[in-house]
Amino acid sequence: MKGLFPITRRKKVSTPALFASVILIIATWIFASDPDRYAVGFDVPSGDFVKETNNVSIYYLDVGQGDSELIRLPSGENILIDAGLAEGSSKLLDYLEQLGVHKIDYLIATHPHADHIGGMAQVIKQMDIGKIYLPKVADGQVPTTRVYENMLDAVEKKGLRLTQSKAGMTVYDQGDARLEFLAPLDDNYKDLNNYSIVAKLTFGKKSFLFTGDAEKESEKEMLQEFGSKLSSDVLKVGHHGSNSSTSANFLKAVAPKYAIISCGKNNDYGHPHKEVMSRLNAAKINVVRTDEQGTILITSNGTDINVKTGLPSLLTAS
Repeated sequence: MKGLFPITRRKKVSTPALFASVILIIATWIFASDPDRYAVGFDVPSGDFVKETNNVSIYYLDVGQGDSELIRLPSGENILIDAGLAEGSSKLLDYLEQLGVHKIDYLIATHPHADHIGGMAQVIKQMDIGKIYLPKVADGQVPTTRVYENMLDAVEKKGLRLTQSKAGMTVYDQGDARLEFLAPLDDNYKDLNNYSIVAKLTFGKKSFLFTGDAEKESEKEMLQEFGSKLSSDVLKVGHHGSNSSTSANFLKAVAPKYAIISCGKNNDYGHPHKEVMSRLNAAKINVVRTDEQGTILITSNGTDINVKTGLPSLLTAS
């Protein structure tokens, strides 16, 4: 009598194939248990671009002689402060794409100099943009440079609105994260650098200060207006480490544990200047530089701060 079930022949499974199947099952189980842990990035196994849903992540992007910082909030929202030079805009966009950034919820142009807003036009053209902030510049000082006009044209063509920034504005306040502007405090400076938006991000017990190119005049005003409120764990050093910024009194008030300097390797300006480096070293502040260590990633859970260097540079990104 034939059996109730049809007889099927078992195929011989090779040892390598069996091993690969086991690995695949384990990997699938790990990913299913925590899918956010392994987000798309340059090098997932190294953890360089791992998405931290409960952390704030700040990328101090190596854009050469310029500035650009990406803040990724636990909510999934993204803040981009400056965008480097125009010639690096395609690499910046590629970098953001590989990080899995598809929308910039808050775009901040600290001041209208090419090494800070050069890439803004392409970012605005090619990405989904939420709010855009830039400082109000006095009549007669509004720049007529091509990069500035390109940025404004991109804003107009997409039907976006610009928000004029000033000290005291709160840009973001949700959960443990808060982003506010501490400068500019005036609307009539002789030097465009002093119009720089200075933003402070507070996350839990930790805080991060982004100063654009703000110089000593703006620093003095912030000292008078905010005093101890300037205190921050991480300082993005003003004006690429130029001696026009990071005055002794300002540095004392901020009293950071880490100082980040964004500048180009062997740049023509001599940034960072010896005076500033001496000041930082004398205060025993940990200095991290994009020209020496590439893109810098700082993550925080609100209690601790982790600094990672040597991430892929925009200068070499394909």
